[in-house]
Amino acid sequence: MKAVSVKSSFLFLITLLIFCNVPSVKAFESDFIVSVQDTINFQEFKGTIFDATTNDELVFATIAIENTNISTITNAEGGFILKVPISMLGKNLTVSFLGYQKKIIPINTLSVEDNEISLYPVSITLSQVDLSAPKDALSLVRSMLNKSGVNYLTSPVKMTAFYRETIKKRNRDASLSEAVAYIYKQPNSNGKRDIVDLFKSRKHTNYSRLDTVALKLQGGPFTPLYVDVMKYPEYIFTQELIKHYDFKFDASTTINSKSVYVVNFKQKENVIDPLFYGKLFIDAENHALVSAIFNLNVEDREKVSELLVRRKPSRTDVYPTEASYRVDYRIKNGKWYYGYANVQLTFVVNKKGKWFNSKYHVKSEMAITDWQENEGERTVKNKDRMKPSIIIVDEASGFSDPEFWGAYNVIEPEKSIESAINKIQRQIDRNKS
Repeated sequence: MKAVSVKSSFLFLITLLIFCNVPSVKAFESDFIVSVQDTINFQEFKGTIFDATTNDELVFATIAIENTNISTITNAEGGFILKVPISMLGKNLTVSFLGYQKKIIPINTLSVEDNEISLYPVSITLSQVDLSAPKDALSLVRSMLNKSGVNYLTSPVKMTAFYRETIKKRNRDASLSEAVAYIYKQPNSNGKRDIVDLFKSRKHTNYSRLDTVALKLQGGPFTPLYVDVMKYPEYIFTQELIKHYDFKFDASTTINSKSVYVVNFKQKENVIDPLFYGKLFIDAENHALVSAIFNLNVEDREKVSELLVRRKPSRTDVYPTEASYRVDYRIKNGKWYYGYANVQLTFVVNKKGKWFNSKYHVKSEMAITDWQENEGERTVKNKDRMKPSIIIVDEASGFSDPEFWGAYNVIEPEKSIESAINKIQRQIDRNKS
Protein backbone atom coordinates (compact mmCIF):
# COMPACT_ATOMS: atom_id res chain seq x y z
CA MET A 1 0.00 0.00 0.00
CA LYS A 2 1.42 3.36 -1.04
CA ALA A 3 2.18 5.77 1.83
CA VAL A 4 0.39 9.10 1.69
CA SER A 5 1.73 12.37 3.11
CA VAL A 6 -1.00 14.78 4.20
CA LYS A 7 -0.50 18.53 4.28
CA SER A 8 -3.35 19.84 6.39
CA SER A 9 -4.66 23.14 7.72
CA PHE A 10 -5.41 21.98 11.26
CA LEU A 11 -2.04 23.00 12.67
CA PHE A 12 -3.24 26.10 14.46
CA LEU A 13 -5.65 24.08 16.56
CA ILE A 14 -2.79 22.26 18.20
CA THR A 15 0.16 24.66 17.88
CA LEU A 16 -0.65 26.02 21.30
CA LEU A 17 2.34 25.53 23.54
CA ILE A 18 5.43 27.64 23.99
CA PHE A 19 8.57 26.63 25.84
CA CYS A 20 11.03 29.34 26.75
CA ASN A 21 13.51 30.48 29.37
CA VAL A 22 11.61 33.68 30.13
CA PRO A 23 9.92 33.36 33.55
CA SER A 24 7.12 35.81 32.86
CA VAL A 25 5.22 36.97 29.80
CA LYS A 26 2.93 39.90 30.40
CA ALA A 27 0.71 39.70 27.37
CA PHE A 28 -2.65 40.89 28.66
CA GLU A 29 -4.04 43.08 31.40
CA SER A 30 -7.66 42.43 32.41
CA ASP A 31 -10.01 45.37 32.89
CA PHE A 32 -11.81 44.80 36.20
CA ILE A 33 -15.19 46.45 35.71
CA VAL A 34 -18.57 46.03 37.36
CA SER A 35 -20.96 43.92 35.32
CA VAL A 36 -24.74 43.65 35.70
CA GLN A 37 -24.19 40.01 36.67
CA ASP A 38 -22.07 41.11 39.64
CA THR A 39 -25.17 42.66 41.22
CA ILE A 40 -27.49 39.64 40.84
CA ASN A 41 -28.68 37.99 44.06
CA PHE A 42 -28.27 34.25 43.81
CA GLN A 43 -28.35 30.96 45.73
CA GLU A 44 -25.47 28.53 45.26
CA PHE A 45 -26.05 24.77 45.05
CA LYS A 46 -23.42 22.02 45.13
CA GLY A 47 -23.65 18.32 44.47
CA THR A 48 -22.52 15.22 42.60
CA ILE A 49 -23.95 13.42 39.58
CA PHE A 50 -23.45 9.66 39.44
CA ASP A 51 -24.55 6.48 37.68
CA ALA A 52 -27.58 4.98 39.47
CA THR A 53 -26.45 1.41 38.79
CA THR A 54 -22.67 1.57 39.42
CA ASN A 55 -22.39 4.68 41.66
CA ASP A 56 -19.61 5.94 39.36
CA GLU A 57 -19.32 9.71 39.10
CA LEU A 58 -20.44 11.14 35.75
CA VAL A 59 -17.87 13.51 34.29
CA PHE A 60 -19.01 16.40 32.04
CA ALA A 61 -22.73 15.96 32.80
CA THR A 62 -24.77 19.10 32.09
CA ILE A 63 -26.82 20.83 34.79
CA ALA A 64 -29.09 23.60 33.48
CA ILE A 65 -31.94 25.78 34.68
CA GLU A 66 -34.96 24.69 32.62
CA ASN A 67 -36.05 27.07 29.84
CA THR A 68 -33.01 29.29 30.33
CA ASN A 69 -29.48 29.36 28.96
CA ILE A 70 -27.87 29.17 32.42
CA SER A 71 -25.90 25.96 32.93
CA THR A 72 -22.72 24.34 34.17
CA ILE A 73 -21.01 20.94 33.95
CA THR A 74 -19.62 18.39 36.36
CA ASN A 75 -15.86 18.19 36.92
CA ALA A 76 -13.58 15.14 36.73
CA GLU A 77 -14.97 13.98 40.09
CA GLY A 78 -18.63 14.34 39.08
CA GLY A 79 -19.04 17.45 41.24
CA PHE A 80 -20.87 20.62 40.28
CA ILE A 81 -21.63 24.08 41.56
CA LEU A 82 -24.53 26.13 40.17
CA LYS A 83 -25.48 29.70 41.05
CA VAL A 84 -29.21 30.24 40.60
CA PRO A 85 -30.65 33.78 40.54
CA ILE A 86 -33.14 34.26 43.39
CA SER A 87 -35.85 35.03 40.83
CA MET A 88 -35.44 31.51 39.37
CA LEU A 89 -35.61 29.40 42.53
CA GLY A 90 -39.12 28.26 41.54
CA LYS A 91 -37.86 26.70 38.31
CA ASN A 92 -36.56 23.19 37.59
CA LEU A 93 -33.08 21.85 36.96
CA THR A 94 -32.46 19.51 34.05
CA VAL A 95 -29.58 17.06 34.40
CA SER A 96 -28.40 15.28 31.27
CA PHE A 97 -25.55 13.07 30.15
CA LEU A 98 -24.83 11.20 26.94
CA GLY A 99 -26.27 7.69 27.16
CA TYR A 100 -28.45 8.41 30.22
CA GLN A 101 -32.06 9.36 30.93
CA LYS A 102 -32.52 13.06 31.54
CA LYS A 103 -33.71 14.01 35.03
CA ILE A 104 -35.81 17.06 35.96
CA ILE A 105 -35.61 18.31 39.56
CA PRO A 106 -37.45 21.24 41.20
CA ILE A 107 -34.80 23.62 42.46
CA ASN A 108 -36.71 24.28 45.68
CA THR A 109 -36.24 20.60 46.65
CA LEU A 110 -32.44 20.86 46.61
CA SER A 111 -30.23 21.43 49.63
CA VAL A 112 -27.42 23.95 49.46
CA GLU A 113 -24.67 21.31 49.84
CA ASP A 114 -24.16 17.62 49.12
CA ASN A 115 -26.91 17.03 46.56
CA GLU A 116 -26.54 13.50 45.16
CA ILE A 117 -28.28 13.08 41.81
CA SER A 118 -28.37 9.71 40.06
CA LEU A 119 -29.02 9.07 36.35
CA TYR A 120 -30.00 5.77 34.75
CA PRO A 121 -28.20 4.57 31.62
CA VAL A 122 -30.11 3.94 28.40
CA SER A 123 -28.90 1.65 25.63
CA ILE A 124 -30.29 1.17 22.14
CA THR A 125 -29.13 -0.72 19.07
CA LEU A 126 -28.49 0.70 15.64
CA SER A 127 -31.53 -1.20 14.32
CA GLN A 128 -33.75 0.83 16.66
CA VAL A 129 -32.64 4.03 14.94
CA ASP A 130 -34.84 3.98 11.85
CA LEU A 131 -34.80 7.61 10.73
CA SER A 132 -33.56 7.63 7.13
CA ALA A 133 -30.42 5.76 8.19
CA PRO A 134 -27.37 6.69 6.10
CA LYS A 135 -25.89 4.02 3.86
CA ASP A 136 -22.52 4.17 5.62
CA ALA A 137 -20.65 6.08 8.33
CA LEU A 138 -18.76 8.32 5.89
CA SER A 139 -22.03 9.47 4.29
CA LEU A 140 -23.34 10.36 7.74
CA VAL A 141 -20.23 12.41 8.57
CA ARG A 142 -20.47 14.27 5.25
CA SER A 143 -24.15 15.00 5.96
CA MET A 144 -23.17 16.26 9.44
CA LEU A 145 -20.66 18.69 7.95
CA ASN A 146 -22.99 19.83 5.17
CA LYS A 147 -25.77 20.66 7.65
CA SER A 148 -23.56 22.75 9.91
CA GLY A 149 -25.27 25.97 8.86
CA VAL A 150 -28.83 24.84 9.67
CA ASN A 151 -28.46 22.59 12.72
CA TYR A 152 -26.72 25.16 14.94
CA LEU A 153 -27.55 28.67 16.11
CA THR A 154 -28.21 30.81 13.05
CA SER A 155 -27.90 34.24 14.72
CA PRO A 156 -24.90 35.85 16.48
CA VAL A 157 -24.93 35.33 20.25
CA LYS A 158 -22.95 36.66 23.20
CA MET A 159 -21.87 33.79 25.44
CA THR A 160 -20.57 33.94 29.00
CA ALA A 161 -17.81 31.36 29.46
CA PHE A 162 -15.69 30.08 32.32
CA TYR A 163 -12.15 29.05 31.41
CA ARG A 164 -9.64 27.08 33.46
CA GLU A 165 -6.06 26.14 32.58
CA THR A 166 -3.75 23.98 34.68
CA ILE A 167 -0.13 22.94 34.26
CA LYS A 168 1.37 20.17 36.37
CA LYS A 169 4.92 18.90 36.55
CA ARG A 170 4.45 15.21 37.13
CA ASN A 171 1.61 15.32 39.67
CA ARG A 172 2.48 18.63 41.32
CA ASP A 173 0.63 21.84 40.44
CA ALA A 174 2.83 24.42 38.71
CA SER A 175 0.35 26.89 37.22
CA LEU A 176 -3.37 27.66 37.55
CA SER A 177 -5.34 30.16 35.47
CA GLU A 178 -9.06 30.92 35.62
CA ALA A 179 -11.11 33.46 33.71
CA VAL A 180 -14.58 34.62 32.80
CA ALA A 181 -14.75 35.63 29.15
CA TYR A 182 -17.43 36.84 26.77
CA ILE A 183 -17.51 34.89 23.51
CA TYR A 184 -19.11 36.72 20.59
CA LYS A 185 -20.09 33.54 18.75
CA GLN A 186 -20.77 33.74 15.06
CA PRO A 187 -23.10 31.39 13.14
CA ASN A 188 -21.30 28.52 11.46
CA SER A 189 -22.63 29.64 8.08
CA ASN A 190 -21.30 33.19 7.87
CA GLY A 191 -17.56 32.47 7.88
CA LYS A 192 -16.75 35.11 10.52
CA ARG A 193 -14.45 34.04 13.34
CA ASP A 194 -15.50 34.25 16.99
CA ILE A 195 -14.38 37.16 19.16
CA VAL A 196 -13.17 36.73 22.75
CA ASP A 197 -13.34 39.53 25.33
CA LEU A 198 -11.59 38.55 28.58
CA PHE A 199 -13.60 40.06 31.45
CA LYS A 200 -11.95 38.89 34.66
CA SER A 201 -9.03 36.54 35.32
CA ARG A 202 -6.61 35.30 37.94
CA LYS A 203 -3.41 33.30 37.49
CA HIS A 204 -0.61 31.98 39.65
CA THR A 205 2.55 30.21 38.49
CA ASN A 206 5.14 28.50 40.67
CA TYR A 207 8.18 29.06 38.46
CA SER A 208 10.52 27.24 40.85
CA ARG A 209 8.52 24.08 40.18
CA LEU A 210 9.06 24.52 36.45
CA ASP A 211 12.86 24.57 36.85
CA THR A 212 14.49 26.70 34.16
CA VAL A 213 11.85 25.83 31.56
CA ALA A 214 8.79 28.04 31.69
CA LEU A 215 5.94 26.20 29.97
CA LYS A 216 3.17 28.53 28.85
CA LEU A 217 -0.07 27.76 27.09
CA GLN A 218 -0.63 30.11 24.17
CA GLY A 219 -4.15 31.09 23.27
CA GLY A 220 -6.02 31.06 26.59
CA PRO A 221 -9.76 30.57 25.91
CA PHE A 222 -9.04 30.20 22.18
CA THR A 223 -7.47 26.81 22.94
CA PRO A 224 -10.75 24.99 23.71
CA LEU A 225 -12.78 27.35 21.51
CA TYR A 226 -11.06 26.07 18.38
CA VAL A 227 -12.05 22.51 19.32
CA ASP A 228 -15.53 23.50 18.09
CA VAL A 229 -15.21 21.29 15.02
CA MET A 230 -18.56 22.42 13.58
CA LYS A 231 -17.41 26.05 13.54
CA TYR A 232 -13.81 25.24 12.61
CA PRO A 233 -13.93 21.99 10.57
CA GLU A 234 -10.81 23.08 8.68
CA TYR A 235 -8.71 21.95 11.67
CA ILE A 236 -9.74 18.31 11.41
CA PHE A 237 -12.26 17.44 8.65
CA THR A 238 -11.62 19.45 5.49
CA GLN A 239 -12.92 18.07 2.22
CA GLU A 240 -9.34 17.08 1.48
CA LEU A 241 -8.61 15.50 4.89
CA ILE A 242 -11.84 13.53 5.28
CA LYS A 243 -10.83 11.02 2.60
CA HIS A 244 -7.77 10.08 4.68
CA TYR A 245 -9.94 8.68 7.51
CA ASP A 246 -11.79 5.40 7.98
CA PHE A 247 -15.27 5.74 9.55
CA LYS A 248 -17.22 2.90 11.17
CA PHE A 249 -20.48 2.67 13.13
CA ASP A 250 -20.38 1.74 16.81
CA ALA A 251 -23.32 0.94 19.15
CA SER A 252 -25.83 3.80 19.20
CA THR A 253 -26.83 5.76 22.29
CA THR A 254 -29.15 8.59 23.41
CA ILE A 255 -29.04 12.14 24.76
CA ASN A 256 -32.11 13.94 26.14
CA SER A 257 -34.31 11.10 24.81
CA LYS A 258 -32.92 11.64 21.28
CA SER A 259 -31.30 8.76 19.38
CA VAL A 260 -27.62 9.29 18.61
CA TYR A 261 -25.37 7.49 16.13
CA VAL A 262 -21.82 6.74 17.29
CA VAL A 263 -19.09 6.81 14.64
CA ASN A 264 -15.50 5.69 15.23
CA PHE A 265 -12.84 7.26 13.04
CA LYS A 266 -9.08 6.94 12.54
CA GLN A 267 -6.54 7.77 9.87
CA LYS A 268 -5.99 5.26 7.09
CA GLU A 269 -3.02 2.96 7.51
CA ASN A 270 -1.20 4.40 4.49
CA VAL A 271 -1.32 7.99 5.86
CA ILE A 272 2.05 8.78 7.40
CA ASP A 273 1.39 12.25 8.84
CA PRO A 274 -0.33 12.43 12.25
CA LEU A 275 -4.10 12.88 12.15
CA PHE A 276 -6.83 12.25 14.71
CA TYR A 277 -8.79 9.23 15.95
CA GLY A 278 -11.85 9.04 18.18
CA LYS A 279 -15.66 9.05 18.30
CA LEU A 280 -18.37 11.28 16.85
CA PHE A 281 -21.83 11.32 18.46
CA ILE A 282 -24.34 12.41 15.80
CA ASP A 283 -28.05 13.13 16.26
CA ALA A 284 -29.97 10.47 14.31
CA GLU A 285 -32.81 12.76 13.25
CA ASN A 286 -31.05 15.85 11.90
CA HIS A 287 -27.41 14.66 11.69
CA ALA A 288 -26.09 17.34 14.07
CA LEU A 289 -22.88 16.65 15.99
CA VAL A 290 -23.77 16.24 19.66
CA SER A 291 -20.29 15.48 20.99
CA ALA A 292 -16.82 14.55 19.76
CA ILE A 293 -14.04 12.86 21.73
CA PHE A 294 -10.75 12.44 19.88
CA ASN A 295 -6.97 12.22 20.14
CA LEU A 296 -4.04 13.17 17.98
CA ASN A 297 -1.91 10.26 16.79
CA VAL A 298 1.39 10.85 18.64
CA GLU A 299 3.27 7.76 17.45
CA ASP A 300 5.72 9.82 15.36
CA ARG A 301 7.34 11.96 18.09
CA GLU A 302 9.32 14.15 15.73
CA LYS A 303 6.40 15.09 13.50
CA VAL A 304 4.02 15.69 16.39
CA SER A 305 6.60 17.85 18.19
CA GLU A 306 6.79 20.02 15.09
CA LEU A 307 3.04 20.52 15.32
CA LEU A 308 2.65 21.12 19.04
CA VAL A 309 5.79 22.89 20.21
CA ARG A 310 6.07 26.48 19.10
CA ARG A 311 9.45 27.21 20.65
CA LYS A 312 11.89 25.51 23.01
CA PRO A 313 15.31 26.18 24.56
CA SER A 314 18.45 24.89 22.89
CA ARG A 315 19.80 21.49 23.94
CA THR A 316 16.28 20.42 24.94
CA ASP A 317 14.12 17.72 23.38
CA VAL A 318 10.37 18.03 23.83
CA TYR A 319 7.84 15.46 22.67
CA PRO A 320 4.17 14.84 23.43
CA THR A 321 2.87 11.53 24.75
CA GLU A 322 -0.84 12.51 24.76
CA ALA A 323 -3.02 15.06 22.98
CA SER A 324 -6.74 14.57 23.65
CA TYR A 325 -9.73 16.77 22.82
CA ARG A 326 -13.43 16.91 23.62
CA VAL A 327 -16.32 19.14 22.54
CA ASP A 328 -19.96 18.95 23.67
CA TYR A 329 -22.96 20.75 22.20
CA ARG A 330 -26.28 21.61 23.82
CA ILE A 331 -29.70 22.15 22.27
CA LYS A 332 -32.21 25.00 22.65
CA ASN A 333 -35.42 25.31 20.62
CA GLY A 334 -34.20 22.75 18.10
CA LYS A 335 -30.82 24.40 17.51
CA TRP A 336 -27.50 23.10 18.82
CA TYR A 337 -24.75 25.32 20.18
CA TYR A 338 -21.19 25.04 21.52
CA GLY A 339 -21.38 24.19 25.23
CA TYR A 340 -18.09 22.79 26.52
CA ALA A 341 -14.63 21.80 25.30
CA ASN A 342 -11.33 20.68 26.77
CA VAL A 343 -7.80 19.94 25.66
CA GLN A 344 -5.40 17.68 27.60
CA LEU A 345 -1.74 17.46 26.64
CA THR A 346 1.19 15.58 28.15
CA PHE A 347 4.79 16.41 27.28
CA VAL A 348 8.16 14.94 28.16
CA VAL A 349 11.10 17.35 28.36
CA ASN A 350 14.63 16.00 28.04
CA LYS A 351 17.42 18.46 28.83
CA LYS A 352 20.80 17.31 27.56
CA GLY A 353 23.24 16.67 30.39
CA LYS A 354 20.51 15.78 32.91
CA TRP A 355 19.92 12.20 34.07
CA PHE A 356 16.15 12.42 34.35
CA ASN A 357 13.45 13.93 32.17
CA SER A 358 10.41 15.94 33.29
CA LYS A 359 6.80 15.22 32.43
CA TYR A 360 4.25 18.04 32.15
CA HIS A 361 0.46 17.74 32.05
CA VAL A 362 -1.51 20.63 30.57
CA LYS A 363 -5.30 20.91 30.70
CA SER A 364 -7.42 23.68 29.21
CA GLU A 365 -11.23 23.70 29.42
CA MET A 366 -14.09 26.10 28.83
CA ALA A 367 -17.81 25.86 29.66
CA ILE A 368 -20.55 28.14 28.37
CA THR A 369 -22.58 29.12 31.44
CA ASP A 370 -25.06 31.55 29.84
CA TRP A 371 -25.82 33.19 26.51
CA GLN A 372 -28.13 35.66 24.84
CA GLU A 373 -28.80 36.75 21.28
CA ASN A 374 -26.43 39.49 20.19
CA GLU A 375 -29.05 41.87 18.83
CA GLY A 376 -27.65 44.32 16.35
CA GLU A 377 -24.41 42.32 16.42
CA ARG A 378 -22.87 44.43 19.19
CA THR A 379 -19.16 43.87 18.90
CA VAL A 380 -15.93 44.56 20.78
CA LYS A 381 -13.42 47.29 20.06
CA ASN A 382 -10.23 46.01 18.49
CA LYS A 383 -8.17 47.04 21.53
CA ASP A 384 -10.35 44.88 23.80
CA ARG A 385 -10.35 41.79 21.59
CA MET A 386 -8.27 38.94 22.87
CA LYS A 387 -5.71 37.69 20.35
CA PRO A 388 -5.26 33.95 19.65
CA SER A 389 -1.54 34.34 20.42
CA ILE A 390 -2.25 35.60 23.94
CA ILE A 391 -0.70 34.28 27.14
CA ILE A 392 -2.70 35.22 30.23
CA VAL A 393 -0.68 37.36 32.63
CA ASP A 394 0.10 36.28 36.20
CA GLU A 395 -2.43 37.93 38.51
CA ALA A 396 -2.62 36.05 41.81
CA SER A 397 -4.49 38.60 43.93
CA GLY A 398 -7.90 37.27 42.90
CA PHE A 399 -7.27 33.98 44.74
CA SER A 400 -7.50 35.78 48.08
CA ASP A 401 -11.04 37.01 47.37
CA PRO A 402 -13.71 34.35 48.11
CA GLU A 403 -16.30 36.46 46.25
CA PHE A 404 -14.08 36.95 43.20
CA TRP A 405 -16.53 35.37 40.71
CA GLY A 406 -19.69 36.92 42.13
CA ALA A 407 -22.81 35.53 40.42
CA TYR A 408 -20.84 34.04 37.53
CA ASN A 409 -21.05 30.26 37.24
CA VAL A 410 -17.78 28.34 37.28
CA ILE A 411 -16.72 24.70 37.04
CA GLU A 412 -16.51 23.22 40.52
CA PRO A 413 -12.79 22.83 41.37
CA GLU A 414 -11.57 19.27 41.72
CA LYS A 415 -9.89 18.41 45.02
CA SER A 416 -6.39 18.95 43.62
CA ILE A 417 -7.35 22.34 42.17
CA GLU A 418 -9.12 23.34 45.38
CA SER A 419 -5.97 22.41 47.30
CA ALA A 420 -3.86 24.51 44.91
CA ILE A 421 -6.18 27.51 45.39
CA ASN A 422 -5.92 27.17 49.16
CA LYS A 423 -2.11 27.09 48.93
CA ILE A 424 -2.10 30.23 46.79
CA GLN A 425 -4.38 31.97 49.29
CA ARG A 426 -2.06 31.07 52.18
CA GLN A 427 0.94 32.30 50.23
CA ILE A 428 -0.78 35.63 49.54
CA ASP A 429 -1.70 35.96 53.22
CA ARG A 430 1.92 35.28 54.27
CA ASN A 431 3.20 37.92 51.86
CA LYS A 432 0.79 40.47 53.34
CA SER A 433 1.85 39.79 56.94
